[in-house]
Amino acid sequence: MKSVASAPAKIILFGEHFIVYGGKAILCAIDKRITVESEMTKTNNIEIESGLGKLVIPKSDSYKNADSVFRPLVYIAQKMLEKFHSKAGMRIRVSSEFPSGVGLGSSSACCVAAAGSISSLFENHTKEEILKIAIDAERTIFENTSGADCTACTYGGILEYSKDGQIKKLEIVPKLELVVANSGIIHSTSKVVSMVKHFKDGKPEIFSSLCILEVNLIEDALDALQKNDLVKLGKLMIQNQEFLEKIGVSNDILNSMISLVKDASYGAKLTGAGDGGCIIALADKSNLKKTLNALAKKYECFSAKIDTNGLEQSSA
Repeated sequence: MKSVASAPAKIILFGEHFIVYGGKAILCAIDKRITVESEMTKTNNIEIESGLGKLVIPKSDSYKNADSVFRPLVYIAQKMLEKFHSKAGMRIRVSSEFPSGVGLGSSSACCVAAAGSISSLFENHTKEEILKIAIDAERTIFENTSGADCTACTYGGILEYSKDGQIKKLEIVPKLELVVANSGIIHSTSKVVSMVKHFKDGKPEIFSSLCILEVNLIEDALDALQKNDLVKLGKLMIQNQEFLEKIGVSNDILNSMISLVKDASYGAKLTGAGDGGCIIALADKSNLKKTLNALAKKYECFSAKIDTNGLEQSSA
C-alpha cells in the first residue's frame, strides 16, 4: 500500500521580523503543494527521492547523519518504524509545485506532508497529532522553529500568530489573488535576522517606533481582511514594505520587482526573511493578468489563492 499526503505552501502577509520583538504576524496557506508518497519495502533502508536529490540510508543509522534536506523525513520514518516495531524499510517520494528555499515554507510543508503520509502507513492520526510529528521533525533542522509555518500548512487558511506562541485561525476567506514572484536570490534567514538585530541595537528608538507602527498596521490588516477591502489591504502592504526597507531587509532587486507592479496591483511587499526570496503582489480578477504580465518577462512568478484545506491525505 502507498500512502499519499500533500500540504500547501505558506506565505507571510504581514509582520516579518517585527514579531520577533513582540506583536503579531499574519500568515496564510496558498494553493501550491508539496506531495509525499510513502510505502513499506523489504529492505533495511530508508530511500528518499525528490527534486533536491536522492538518499539511501540504513534505517538503523541516526537521522543526524542525513543531509539537512532529508533529515526530517528520515526522522519521521524512523520514529514511526520504531513506534510500531516494524522490521520493514521505507521508500519516500517528494514532489513540489513551488520552489524551495525562497520563503514559501517548503520545509514546513514537506514535514507536514511527510508526517501525514508516513504515519498513515501504520494507523490514522488526527491533524493535531500529525502537526506535532511535523514540528518535531522540523526541529531536526530548525531547532527554534515556532511551529507557525507547520500550523499554516496543516490547517490552511489565514492565521494570526503571536510571539508568545498563540496561533489563531481566522474564519475568513477573502476573495483575493496573490502573485508570487521569485527574485532568484538565495538568502540566509539567520544572516538577515542578525542584520535586523544589528539595526535594532544601533537605532533602538527608530526600531521601537517601527514596532509600534507595525502592531497598529497588523490590526488594520486584520480588519481589512475581514471586510475584503483589497484597496486598504494593498496600501498596508506598501506601508509594511517601507518598514522592512527601513530595517534593511529589502534590496535593490526586491525593490525593483515591487516597482514593476506598482501600477498593476493593489500593493506589494517582500515575504519571508527578505534580502532575496520572493515578493507578493495583491490582486483580484480585475488586475491579475496585468500584475502577472508586469513580472513574467523578468521573473519566475505564479498566481495563488488562499488554500483552506491544509493537509490532504489519501491511499493509493
